[in-house]
Amino acid sequence: MNILPRSLFQTLLKQVGKNKVIVLTGPRRVGKTFLLDQLEATLKTPVVRMNGDLPETHQILSSKNIQSYKRLLGTSRLLIIDEAQMIDGIGQILKIIIDHFKDLTILATGSSSFDLTNQIGEPLTGRQLHYHLYPVWQGELNLSETHLDTVRNLEERLLFGSYPELINLETEAEKRKYLHELVASYLFKDILIYDQIRNSNKLSELLQLIAFQVGKEVSLLEIGRQLSISKDTVAKYLDLLSKVFVIYRVGGYSSNLRKEVVKTSKWYFVDNGIRNALINNFSPLAGRNDLGALWENYLMAERIKRNAYSENNVIPYFWRTYDQQEIDLIEVKDGKLSAFEFKWRDSKAKPPVFFTKSYPSASFQVVNRENYFDFIDS
Repeated sequence: MNILPRSLFQTLLKQVGKNKVIVLTGPRRVGKTFLLDQLEATLKTPVVRMNGDLPETHQILSSKNIQSYKRLLGTSRLLIIDEAQMIDGIGQILKIIIDHFKDLTILATGSSSFDLTNQIGEPLTGRQLHYHLYPVWQGELNLSETHLDTVRNLEERLLFGSYPELINLETEAEKRKYLHELVASYLFKDILIYDQIRNSNKLSELLQLIAFQVGKEVSLLEIGRQLSISKDTVAKYLDLLSKVFVIYRVGGYSSNLRKEVVKTSKWYFVDNGIRNALINNFSPLAGRNDLGALWENYLMAERIKRNAYSENNVIPYFWRTYDQQEIDLIEVKDGKLSAFEFKWRDSKAKPPVFFTKSYPSASFQVVNRENYFDFIDS
């Protein structure tokens, strides 16, 4: 089995010893626990490791008793709490601990942002660092594969995605099984616990509809009609699914020009394999009618990973006018606009006339199979 080096490893290692609370979020099965195992094995100081799913963790941490915390920590300078979002009042608990133990670093992980982000954020303003772990990024694979391997593996990643356990599976049948089990067992686990939704049927149906609309603007009203639920319920479910890191929203960009569309959203999947498992379609690219959607979803996800790991703080948007001039991705940083159009084959697309007139200083690039590597890795 190949042990993939994760980009966040060195980042997390450098933060140990700085009396901060480090929050590590990411989807289930994306490798958070393995990353913590590597971190613990590397450190030469004692580490206390707890799991928020276990009752004894709740009992000890919820006591808010400093003497109890001293017995727990001993001489350790690192406290790791897996699935910290399962612990009521976790933000206040972590504040008490970090305030009383000046040589301690706390690393709290979570597979959802329901309670973890909200509860930790307010009590620990200025005391926390937040990192997000994604399915494997191409930049992390560069140490274990050649550029020729990357080109050969592109179709597989468009179809099966980049979950770390899946990359080590050899056969297509194993990969299909893994992704179907992931969808069945883990995809909705946090939502069902948090929001007391009795079954995941509506969530599955909603995600299937979103899967067929990747790269397109989504009408909450139309989806609600198809699922026989209200527009507000659709919005609620999409929000829940984004909080467990299955999908994410991209809004429309505008500088308040009347022709620009801003009230709708596009939704993308964090991983292509999850998207294809939901619609049960892993057929080869040559016979697919959704190649454009697969390509766009892959490039968007890889770009987000690249920007996050390099701490390149940009805001992604799409751009469209009411007369259907459009651009797939607009990145905004420090007031500067970078525009990207995704094409599987065509390399000669030009920016829309209204865009160039409205934003003459913006850059524009077509991203295709010939130059995509620079877009997701440089």
